Amino acid sequence: MHVAVNAAEIAPMDTAAGVAMDAAGRADPARRWFIGTWLLLCALKLGLAAWLPLFVDEAFYWQEGQHLAWAYSDLPALTAWLARLGVALFGATPLGLRLPFLLIGALLPWLLVRMAARECDPASGWRAGLLFLLLPLGGTLGLLALPDVPLLLASLLCLDACLRALRRVDAVTAAELALGLVIGGLTHYRFAAVLLAGGLALLLLREGRRALRQPWLWAALVIGALAWLPLLLWNAQHAEAGLRFQLVERNPWTFDWQGLRLGALQSLLVTPPLLLALLLAAWRGLRDPRPAARCLALCGALLAGGFFLLGFFADRQRVSFHWPLPGHVALLPLVPAVLAGWARTWRRAAWAVLGLGQALALGYCLMAALPQGRAWAAAHGLYPANFSDWQALAREVRAQRAGLPPQTRLLAADFKLGAELGFALGDPDIPVLDHPLNRKHGRQAQLALWGLLAESPRALPRPWLLVASPEHAGFDGEAEYRRWLCAQLGGLPTAQVLQVDGGGKRFWLLAAADRAPLPACPAAPATAAGNPPAAADGRSQSMAGR
Repeated sequence: MHVAVNAAEIAPMDTAAGVAMDAAGRADPARRWFIGTWLLLCALKLGLAAWLPLFVDEAFYWQEGQHLAWAYSDLPALTAWLARLGVALFGATPLGLRLPFLLIGALLPWLLVRMAARECDPASGWRAGLLFLLLPLGGTLGLLALPDVPLLLASLLCLDACLRALRRVDAVTAAELALGLVIGGLTHYRFAAVLLAGGLALLLLREGRRALRQPWLWAALVIGALAWLPLLLWNAQHAEAGLRFQLVERNPWTFDWQGLRLGALQSLLVTPPLLLALLLAAWRGLRDPRPAARCLALCGALLAGGFFLLGFFADRQRVSFHWPLPGHVALLPLVPAVLAGWARTWRRAAWAVLGLGQALALGYCLMAALPQGRAWAAAHGLYPANFSDWQALAREVRAQRAGLPPQTRLLAADFKLGAELGFALGDPDIPVLDHPLNRKHGRQAQLALWGLLAESPRALPRPWLLVASPEHAGFDGEAEYRRWLCAQLGGLPTAQVLQVDGGGKRFWLLAAADRAPLPACPAAPATAAGNPPAAADGRSQSMAGR
């Protein structure tokens, strides 16, 4: 989506009198831009959410929601609860699963507008909201059922409450802070960074230290702390599996210059002009005489800067480019004043680049939502592997099972396949092999807790049908994957190969329907047998087991 914004029409003036005049007389154009963009984005996200295949993490959160608990191995409970609520109220479809997240995502820009209008002026509020909508990671938030949605809600509620507390701490402020703290504590380990940044900001401000002496604020903090109890109890009962994964196993804690690549990606997703405006907003905000401006600058700079530095030492194998988003959003109320000082041409360029960035983000989602788009992406090396055509796989599994004995047990080679097939088939209890992916994403302990980890697949009673994908991460190549799979099963049955999305993804369906010994595993790599023959999209063909 490309929103051509007239920067001269919506940019605030520099002087205090000019800002007041702009707020009184020129807020309507900014308001119209915001509401129009918000309505358009809501409609586009609603359509995309109905067609976009489930992201693999979304499917696993659905699976967690079908096994309701107070905490899980990878996350606290709220994301799974929202997923369960979505399918219970709106149906077991991708749109039904995502609707609670879409509704929260639609609410977030309004919260930002209200906060920015109160702390700056109404016109700046609408402009800050419009910046959020055009921010690629902001405007698309809620399209996927991911923890980032309630996490940003919690961050905004806590930030708004802290800004109120700088002036006065009362029951309403404490209730808003408590609500934000509870939502954050039930959403993600990463909310600890928000707590740290907000706490430091209050301690560094005279008005913040005064607020911390008020009983109402401490009552809210106590309530917020209680929200972490389920997660802490889960870890205490399961050998700190979740904490070890989040703090130790996924992070090398050694310096690596690849952090620059991550920082560059974060910059591109913010768009370079807006990134420059954010940096200037933080710098000016830290020197602003208004406590609220300094609080916004401190929170935003500590969060965004902290996650940038963390990229040099922490996880570089999994997606983390979205981590600084709460920091960027905290700085947005200060950005309209920065843009007001730019020349008209540069203001227009900043809005245009931001609109183009959002258009590219939505265009990528549209490409991933359409079969033709995924096939095109596969042909050009841009295949969105986590948005594969899982429904085509589910149809093939149903067809295969129809020709097998009724008691045939369905197995998945890794948690991704187990969760995606589970959602498509309505079965949250598909056993999964001990795949490296399970540990890489912190899901191994949870699968074992559910009794779904097939630790001794050789002893599995037959008949069974196993679904695997040689392209899922964890192995150097297909030959190594075949040897691992053969060792897991004690042999490799003849497989049917299903190819989807123009060859973007291949799946193997291996059936063991009798008591006959499985074909023996190869003693050495078979270099000539690297790739099974290709199959037409949506169809399967036989591959002899080796």
